[in-house]
Amino acid sequence: MSEKIQKGGLKIHTALYNLINNEILPGSGIEAEQLWAGFEAIINDLAPENKQLLQKREFLQSQLDEWHKSHKGKSIDMPTYKAFLSDIGYLVPESGDFKVSTVNVDDEVAHIAGPQLVVPVNNARFALNAANARWGSLYDALYGSDVISESDGCEKTGGYNQKRGASVIHWAADFLDKAAPLTKGSHTSVSEYELTGETGNKTLHIQLTDGTVTSLKRAEQFVGYRYEKNSLALLLRNNGLHVELQIDRSHPIGKTATSGLKDVLLESALSTILDCEDSVAAVDGADKVAVYRNWLGLMQGTLEETFTKGGKNITRRLNADRTYTTPSNEFLHLRGRSLLLIRNVGHLMTTDAILDENDNEIPEGILDALVTSLCAIHDLNNKGKGLCNSREGSVYIVKPKMHGPEEAAFTNTLFGRIEQIIGLAPYTLKIGVMDEERRTSANLKECIRAVKERLVFINTGFLDRTGDEIHSCMEAGPVLPKDLIKAQPWISAYEDRNVDIGLECGLKGKAQIGKGMWPKPDEMLEMMNAKQAHPEAGANCAWVPSPTAATLHATHYHQVNVARQQDLLADRQRASIDLLLTPPLLGGMVLTPEAIQEELDNNIQSILGYVVRWVEQGIGCSKVPDINNVGLMEDRATLRISSQHLANWLHHGICTDDQVLETLKRMASVVDLQNSGDSAYRRMARNLDTSVAFQAACDLIFKGCEQPSGYTEPVLHARRQQAKTQVE
Repeated sequence: MSEKIQKGGLKIHTALYNLINNEILPGSGIEAEQLWAGFEAIINDLAPENKQLLQKREFLQSQLDEWHKSHKGKSIDMPTYKAFLSDIGYLVPESGDFKVSTVNVDDEVAHIAGPQLVVPVNNARFALNAANARWGSLYDALYGSDVISESDGCEKTGGYNQKRGASVIHWAADFLDKAAPLTKGSHTSVSEYELTGETGNKTLHIQLTDGTVTSLKRAEQFVGYRYEKNSLALLLRNNGLHVELQIDRSHPIGKTATSGLKDVLLESALSTILDCEDSVAAVDGADKVAVYRNWLGLMQGTLEETFTKGGKNITRRLNADRTYTTPSNEFLHLRGRSLLLIRNVGHLMTTDAILDENDNEIPEGILDALVTSLCAIHDLNNKGKGLCNSREGSVYIVKPKMHGPEEAAFTNTLFGRIEQIIGLAPYTLKIGVMDEERRTSANLKECIRAVKERLVFINTGFLDRTGDEIHSCMEAGPVLPKDLIKAQPWISAYEDRNVDIGLECGLKGKAQIGKGMWPKPDEMLEMMNAKQAHPEAGANCAWVPSPTAATLHATHYHQVNVARQQDLLADRQRASIDLLLTPPLLGGMVLTPEAIQEELDNNIQSILGYVVRWVEQGIGCSKVPDINNVGLMEDRATLRISSQHLANWLHHGICTDDQVLETLKRMASVVDLQNSGDSAYRRMARNLDTSVAFQAACDLIFKGCEQPSGYTEPVLHARRQQAKTQVE
C-alpha cells in the first residue's frame, strides 16, 4: 500500500495530497483545512448512499434474471413485461412536463452545433491537440485522408502531389458552394477574392475566371478579415460556424490555385471531452495524480508538452484566441480553443487514493467530482482573461454509466455538496448525462428532471448501451451476432427517443443532444458518408476520434441547420418504449459453425488487442487493428460488448469453453504479430499461463456473467495493478 497522509479520518495518497495542497489550492481561495473537513463529511454522508445504489442495481438485475428464467423460450408479452418492470421499480412513472432551467451555458453547448472530440486526459499531447482542434485545415484533412481517392495519379506520395492537391482544392470549392454560395458561378471558377470599400464599410467582391464579378448570395455571411504577412484571411459564417479563406499567392499551394486560396480553415471541434473514464487506465493514486495534473494545467492555461518530430523538439501549448476586423471596422474575437468538458468516472469503482476512517476505499466518482471541480476554479477565476475556458463561468462535468433517476439525483446532490465546500454558486457545476444504460434510456425524462437545473448534455452511447443490453437480458437467451444487433429496432428507438425526450424537456438552446463515436479513425470517406445522419437526426453534437475527423465532420453542420431540424422533429411522436425494451435475441435463427467461429475470432482478437495494452502498458484507448488489420478505436465500452457477447453465448451453449480457449490461444499469436513493432509490448502466446493480459481476457469472458452490469473495470483494474506490481 502506498504511503498516506492522515487528515481527520481520511488517509490520502501522499502524491495526491501534495498535488491538491501544493498545486491546486494555491490561488483558489480555499483553505486546506476547510477542504479536507468538508470532503470527509461528503464521504461519510454519500459513500453509503453510493453503495446502496449499486446494491439496487444488483437487486434489479437478479429480478430480471429470475423473470427471464421463468419465461425462457416464450416470446415477451410486452404489457406483462412492462408491468413487471414497474412493480420492481425498474420503470418509474413519468411525472408532468417540464423544461430544463440551466443558465450560464456557453454558446458551444447551447447554440452552436458541431463536432465533439473525446480524448484521454492523462495524455498531455492528445489533450492539447484536441483543445487546439477548434480550428482545422480542410486542405490538410482532405489531403491526408481517404476522402480524396488515390486513383488516377492522386496518390499520397513522399512529397507534395500537385494532382492530389488539385482534387483537394476542387473538393473544398464544392463545399464552399454549399456553405457560402455565390450569386453567380461557383467557387471552383474564382480568380480573385477582393476586399473593397473604405475602412468601416468593407465589401467582399469576387471575380470569376471569365471576368464575371459576383458576390456571396448572402452578403451577411462575410463577417471579418485580417492580414498576416503576405496573407489575407476572409472570415465567413454559416449555421453559426466560421470558415476562414486564406489567400496567399506566394504560398506553394496558393500559387497552384486560380483564386490564390492557400487553405480553407474550418471551425471544427467546438467542444472536447477530456476523459477520466473509459479511455484512461488509472488504477491507483499515482495514476489519478497524472490525470488530475493535466486537467489542472488545462484549467490554468499552462499545460505544455514537448516531443520530438522530424528530429526537432516541438513544444505544444494552448492556442490563443483569434481576432478579426469586421466590415464595419470593429474587433471580432473568436475562441482559438475547443470548449473543454471533463468526464468523471461512474458510480461503480472505488479507489485506494483515499481511504475513509474504516480503511475502506472511497468511491472514485466522488473523488473525481471534487478534484476536477477544484481544478476548474482556476478557470472560473480567470473568466474573461487569457486562455479561459468557460466565458459563462460554468464547469462542465460529463457523468457516465448512471442507472436511472435515483443515480442522477445522487449526482445532483453530490455536485451541490461540492459547490458548498469549495464556495461555488449553486449550479455552477453542470452535468452531462450519458444515456448509455438501459434503465436510464427507459426512464430518460425522469433522469433529466433529477438534474434539470444543471443539465447541459445528453448523449447516446451505442457501445456501452449494447453491453448493458446484453447483460440485462443475459438469462433471456442467446443474443444475435454483433453486426445484427446493430440493425435491431431497439437501437433506432433508443437513438430517436433520446432526441425526442431531449426536445420535450427543452434542451434546445440550453444543452447538447449528442450522438456517439465514429470508431474507424482511418476510414474518413466512410465517416463522411455515414455521419451526416447525426445532425439530420437533430443532434447538435456528435463524437469524433481525431482533429482530422472533427474538421471533416464539421462540413456536415454547414449542410444541416440543426436548430431548424430540431424544430421539424419537435412534434413527432416519441419513439416506442416497447421497441426500446425488446432484447436483441437470436430466437429461432440457426447459426452455422463457421459463422459462430468467425464471431469468436473477431470478438476475441479485439479483446486481446485492447486488453494487452491496457493491462501491460496502461493504455486506456488506442487504435487497435482488427482481425483484418483495419484500425479501430477501442476503449472499455467496445470491450464490454465483446466480452459480454461471448459470455452470453457461452452461457447459452452457442459455443463451448474449449472452443473459446482454443480461439484465445490462437488469437494471442495473431495479436503478438500485430504488435511486433512495439518495443514495449509483452508477448502473450509464449507465456499464456503467466501473461497477466491473457488471464485478464479470460476473466472478462469466462467470468463475464458475474461482472456488475457487465462492466470490465473490476477485472482490468485488478489485473493492471498485478502487472504494475510485477514490473516494480
